[in-house]
Amino acid sequence: MGAYILKRLALMIPTLVGIMLINFAIIQFLPGGPVERVLAKLQGHDVSATARIGGGAGGDMGAAGGEGAAAGAAAEGGFKYRGAQGLDPEFIKQLEKQFGFDKPAHERFLKMLWDYARFDFGNSYFRDRPVIDLIVDALPVSASLGLWLTFISYGVSIPLGIAKAVRDGSRFDVWTSAVIIVGYAIPSFLFAILLVVLFAGGSFWNIFPLRGLVSDNFDQLNWWQKILDYAWHLVLPLTALAISSFATMTLLTKNSFLDEIRKQYVMTARAKGLTERRVLYGHVFRNAMLIVIAGFPGAFISAFFAGSLLIEQIFSLDGLGLLGFKAAIDRDYPVVFATLYIFSLLGLLTNLITDVVYTLIDPRIDFEKREL
Repeated sequence: MGAYILKRLALMIPTLVGIMLINFAIIQFLPGGPVERVLAKLQGHDVSATARIGGGAGGDMGAAGGEGAAAGAAAEGGFKYRGAQGLDPEFIKQLEKQFGFDKPAHERFLKMLWDYARFDFGNSYFRDRPVIDLIVDALPVSASLGLWLTFISYGVSIPLGIAKAVRDGSRFDVWTSAVIIVGYAIPSFLFAILLVVLFAGGSFWNIFPLRGLVSDNFDQLNWWQKILDYAWHLVLPLTALAISSFATMTLLTKNSFLDEIRKQYVMTARAKGLTERRVLYGHVFRNAMLIVIAGFPGAFISAFFAGSLLIEQIFSLDGLGLLGFKAAIDRDYPVVFATLYIFSLLGLLTNLITDVVYTLIDPRIDFEKREL
C-alpha cells in the first residue's frame, strides 16, 4: 500500500499543474481584468456587483492618479488590457507592470507554480492583504459547514438507508422515501430563506442568530458556553444545507445493501444460524459500504465549497465559497487561483484517503496490483 500511496502523491503534481494550466489559459481570454477594473473605476464605469476597490490597492490608484498603484499586487494570473481610449498609455503600462502583466504569460504561470509549491499566494489585488490571510480568515466557516454537514449527512443517511433496506417495501420505507425526496426537491437557499423568516427575526420568531459563526462576546465566554454559542450559530445554515443532502446517500446505501442481502453468501450465513444483526453488520456491511465510500470525495468537496456559497451569502458567513465567488467577480486573480489550488489539492488528497479506507474495509482490495 505504501508504494501505491507514493505513486498517487507523485501523480498529484502533474494533475495540479494541468488544472492550473487550463484555468490560467482560460483567464487569458476572459474579457475584463484587474487593470481594466482599475481603469473603469477611474473613469466611473465600474459596474461589478461586488466592487469594493476604494479601500484597497485600486482605491489608492484612483486617489493618487497612478502613484502606488496596486501596492503589493501578486503576479499570478491575469489578462492583458486591450485598450483604454483617452488614458495615458504610459499610465496603463505602469499599471500592467505593477500587476505583473508586463511579463509573458508563460513566465507568470511558471512563477505562480513556483510560489504555490511553497504555498506563497501573494497579495490580493484589491483587498491589500495577503491571500493566505484571507483564506485563513474564511477557512473556519467553510470547515464548519463542510465537515459538520458531511458528518451529519453520513450519520443519518447510512443508518436510515440500512433500515430502509431491511424493511424494503414496508410503510416505513415508503414514508421515509417520500420525506427525503421532498427534502431533496427543495433548494437549499429557498429553505434557508424560510428558516430566516421563521426563526431568525423575520416575520415570526427571533430565536437563532443570523450573522457570523460566533457571537461578538465569544472571547468572554467560558469553554462550554463557547461550544453552545458556536453550535447555536450553525443550526440554521446546517439545517438548510442538510435538507437536500440525505436523499442521494440514503437511497445509495439502501440499494447497495439490498444488492448484497440478495447474494448467496448472505443466505449461507443465515442457514448457518447466524443472527440477523451478525449477518447484516458482520458480512453485508463491509461489502455494501464500498460504493458509499466511493461517493465521499465528491460529497465532501461539494459540501465544503460549492454547496455552501448561497448559504454563506444568506447567513452572512464569510467562507471560502463566498471569498472565491467575489474574487472571480472582482477579477482578483491571486485569490481565484489560490482557492482553486487549495480545493484541487484537497480533492486529490480526499480521493487518496478514500482508497486507503477501501483497503481498511475490505482487505481483498489491493491497489498496488493495479495500474494507475
